[in-house]
Amino acid sequence: MRQNIKNCLRILMPSALFFCLSCIPQPPQGNIIDDLGRQITIYEIPPQKIVSLAPSNTEILFALGLGDKVVGVTEYCNYPQAAITKPKVGGFSTVDIEKVISLEPDLVLATKIHAKTAIPALEELGLTVVALAPGYLHNVLNSIILVGKTTGQNEQALELVNNLRARTEAVVDQTQTLTPGQRPRVFYLTWHDPLMTAGIGTLSNDVISKAGGQNIAYDITGDKAIDLETVISRDPQVIIASVGMGTGEDLPWQYVKSEPRLKNTQALLNNRVYKIDGDLIHRPGPRIVEALEQTARFIHPELFEAAK
Repeated sequence: MRQNIKNCLRILMPSALFFCLSCIPQPPQGNIIDDLGRQITIYEIPPQKIVSLAPSNTEILFALGLGDKVVGVTEYCNYPQAAITKPKVGGFSTVDIEKVISLEPDLVLATKIHAKTAIPALEELGLTVVALAPGYLHNVLNSIILVGKTTGQNEQALELVNNLRARTEAVVDQTQTLTPGQRPRVFYLTWHDPLMTAGIGTLSNDVISKAGGQNIAYDITGDKAIDLETVISRDPQVIIASVGMGTGEDLPWQYVKSEPRLKNTQALLNNRVYKIDGDLIHRPGPRIVEALEQTARFIHPELFEAAK
């Protein structure tokens, strides 16, 4: 992998150098610190050509009214609709460096998954790269503010964050005083073969907690496999199955409904099995608050409107 990057750098360096030398120097406006703790210089003239290396980054950019400035996205950037037709620069973790360079961006919006390979390669070629790495819901709001500062959309970012924070607080105000006994046991199924779930330290777990539930994967860190026997023994009262995410099918939900060994769990006995769009609950972008609102309705229909 490193050898491939070195080869790519040797091929692209002359054209990248020409590109950088031909740019008109801009006076710096100041510095920002990205989510990886890196100091980045920003300029008076906002970036006009932006490449996004993650679906969540793309959603943030469009939510801030920067869709017309986005010149490249990943193959998985499917929201909003306008993002689908943008030029592709590879997958989430498989960035096509040559394609990125060909788009001549003045800003690349990356994530922590790109820290070891793509970010160093792009910076060596003279590109400005800002990384986002929100792990929890409040971090997502901070990331939106960071993108606003980086792109000159401070007011738009603040307006969006204020709206998202108000919606978040409308949920948390109802759930934060719940006792452990008032918090249903929740199993969140991300995939069925093998059985996968989201444990502590994940955005999905943060959503479940803020929505007033208890994640039965309390002893699992990150997104990992879980034994069916463990799920059964912890008797979830609510099961939420992730659907979509490029599969175009509801396979995890179908698994839950058809697995005979789950039929005696409280969730199945009381018909409390729900679907949620995996893109909503997994992507650290503006729509994560929509995931929170949906999850809260699933877990506490008595506090919020009836679950759909």
